[in-house]
Amino acid sequence: MKVLVADDHPLFRAGMRTLLDTEPRVHAVTEASTGAQAVAVALDVRPDVVVMDLHLPDLDGVEATRRILAGTPGTGVLVLTMSDDDATVAAALGAGARGYLLKEAGPAEILAAVISVAAGMTVLGTGVAHRIAGRLAGVPAPQAEPCPELTPREREILALIARGHANPAIARQLFLSPKTVRNHITSIFAKLQVQTRAEAIVRARDADRTWIHR
Repeated sequence: MKVLVADDHPLFRAGMRTLLDTEPRVHAVTEASTGAQAVAVALDVRPDVVVMDLHLPDLDGVEATRRILAGTPGTGVLVLTMSDDDATVAAALGAGARGYLLKEAGPAEILAAVISVAAGMTVLGTGVAHRIAGRLAGVPAPQAEPCPELTPREREILALIARGHANPAIARQLFLSPKTVRNHITSIFAKLQVQTRAEAIVRARDADRTWIHR
């Protein structure tokens, strides 16, 4: 099978390549460091599986998943990320991802998930599966994420803005380039229909005063 690893951290991509090289059924591994690059490479290479992070520069993983599957519907997307909130899981699965694992998963679990997704199966990490099972059993769902029009990365940046962080500090904390942070903020302002940081902070606090301190 052919696998594309989409993640903005070079060390993580290198680790995934090393892990995938141990699986004899994987005969080609390509990489992408941004969401737009992941889409372009997937449309060119047509991998069997895309291992997709959600926090990617220029295009978040949910939208990248949606675009990849629109162009290569036979590709299976396995989300491998740090985000485990219900809204993010729902967005990824709604975009067509077949699998959702957290980066804390062990090597054997990740390899098994890649193989299963390539075979057309749906794979959910233990914590995610338990929450979905709880919902089906009638357990009340957690409150939806505020500002649902924003991507997970944009909500993360908006929370940091609301806490008073300047762009350079946000870039350092999230391991992003200043330009990427500026692009995200431009997108946030457009989606919230605001023009200043102060207006964005008001919108964030009006949505939910507690989430910006999580």
